[in-house]
Amino acid sequence: MVKKMLIDATHAEETRVVVVDGNKVEEFDFETINKRQIAGNIYLAKVTRVEPSLQAAFIDYGGNRHGFLAFAEIHPDYYQIPLADRKALLEEERAFARADDEEENNRSNRNNRSRPRPAPRAAAAVSDDEVVSAPAITSMDVVDLGEETGADALIESPRTSQDASDSEQPFSAVSEQPFNAVDHASDTDAEIESIAEEDVAEEISQTRRPRARRYKIQEVVKVRQIMLVQVVKEERQNKGAALTTYLSLAGRYCVLMPNTARGGGISRKITMAADRKKLKEIAQEIEVPEGAGLIIRTAGAKRTKPEIRRDYEYLMRLWEQVRELTLKSIAPAPIYEEGDLIKRSIRDLYNREIEEVLVEGEAGYRTAKDFMRMIMPAHAKSVMRYDESVPLFARYQVESYLGGMFNPTVQLKSGGYIVIGITEALVAIDVNSGRATKEGSIEDTALKTNLEAAEEVARQLRLRDLAGLIVIDFIDMEERRNNLAVEKRIKDKLKTDRARIQVGRISGFGLLEMSRQRLRPGMLESTTQPCPHCHGTGLIRSDDSLGLQVLRALEEEGTRKRSKEVLLKAPIGIINFLINEKREHIALIEARYGMAVRIECDPALVSPDYSIDKFKTATRMVSEAASAVISGNSSMMGA
Repeated sequence: MVKKMLIDATHAEETRVVVVDGNKVEEFDFETINKRQIAGNIYLAKVTRVEPSLQAAFIDYGGNRHGFLAFAEIHPDYYQIPLADRKALLEEERAFARADDEEENNRSNRNNRSRPRPAPRAAAAVSDDEVVSAPAITSMDVVDLGEETGADALIESPRTSQDASDSEQPFSAVSEQPFNAVDHASDTDAEIESIAEEDVAEEISQTRRPRARRYKIQEVVKVRQIMLVQVVKEERQNKGAALTTYLSLAGRYCVLMPNTARGGGISRKITMAADRKKLKEIAQEIEVPEGAGLIIRTAGAKRTKPEIRRDYEYLMRLWEQVRELTLKSIAPAPIYEEGDLIKRSIRDLYNREIEEVLVEGEAGYRTAKDFMRMIMPAHAKSVMRYDESVPLFARYQVESYLGGMFNPTVQLKSGGYIVIGITEALVAIDVNSGRATKEGSIEDTALKTNLEAAEEVARQLRLRDLAGLIVIDFIDMEERRNNLAVEKRIKDKLKTDRARIQVGRISGFGLLEMSRQRLRPGMLESTTQPCPHCHGTGLIRSDDSLGLQVLRALEEEGTRKRSKEVLLKAPIGIINFLINEKREHIALIEARYGMAVRIECDPALVSPDYSIDKFKTATRMVSEAASAVISGNSSMMGA
């Protein structure tokens, strides 16, 4: 099948990118003008509140809501403590980093000695996504799908890699605008590599160990203190962005950590002893400033010393650019931000398998063409403008498919289907056989449907960016080998996912638990809003149930003896129920509490909304019953 990248930049308000393999959508990403991605951006920010109970600070960095900065993510440089104590903490971190390097090297040497013939590594883009599976594991254990494909549990958002081979070109003067690394990236190699952006955060998360709790945040961090922070997790719903002061700048072959002590680090995904030894020698020859760290990424495994050095020098110039702009800025202010979706997609998704990039929209075409010409001149001819009368996504039958992504039900070719339910706690996926009855036995039908569902689930997770805890309810199968076949199928299909994924075993209840790193806000989260009537639940109360609730509210108001008259406004269905079924009960409420009840139908209201207006004076007099009135149902009253 021919792979193509389709970019719809017709409307300035929304840009969409898909990668299609024949007529199947393999990758989908989008960006709206109101919800730009901020993960990886660096800001000069100000502490607005220190929360001792959380051991965290809330930071004003210029976002919609204040960011969250955990105490563990605050660099000792920002501690308001004596200089000698601060130096001791920094030296302790350097010692931890050296111990990590030695431990990593020893582990790598042990692994290579235990392997008589190490398996040859594939291209870096493929090896980054390999599935690491334990040989024996219980149903409640997890299998980590790749060590370098994402952040740890705290860091769910990606840190985007930069194409950095243009390092020989000097930077222009510092502007007052936030620096955009994508605009300055360049790569003249004819060979294309897809480097997942989220593997950077995974490497960085391994470089620090928890420090001894000598201090509490309220002792060392003060309100209105200025910090340089980086976003590691997007804002989501009512949660602010997660921040860190441990900065990182990623190139094609290296990751520079300007304020994290680690020298000569090598990606853990590079396991061949010869490669590690060569890269270790190269890293040791690079003069990294004291207090900074450098990690050579998987993509640099087969690269030469000049290439890696150029990438490092580019990152150092980028850091100098960030420092200079920081000194000129007043908090809160953006310092460094990623490029737009078109540039990120070409950088991260384009590879040798994609034959052409079709762009609809003049401005988008110019952006894509110029960026491709800058980073990969040999492939600039693959970027072509689409200007036919039929819209691009409609021409390749993508529009109808994307429209179907709003539907929780996904049909399978065999006649079965899966249902995707998203809740606050987890994502539940139910597999059903539906009309799949062609197989000879129930077991065969279940196996075929489950195998097909495993493939589709892996694709839907990627396209919809479903993240967090995910539980898949497969059709029950009797034979253990069939469960193993389904587990293997879904793990194989998850290899190409750039997110960090952990997968468990199928339990005795037919449930498979997994977790997936969040790369960006999900499609539904970014393109929908809660229903104003059901408030996002998808359900409204029935007329009789809501009508009884209204009656109870009227009775409660009567017991308070504060109103002489109430005006009930409700949807027409509720009003019909009250008048036709509960007229006598309303009369009893009036008699019991001496409170007039007026009822009006409001066409603007939809269940479950209603209102009760209270008045101190009544438009008609209602005498309160001398003795208690006993309520009864409508049949008793009519007797």
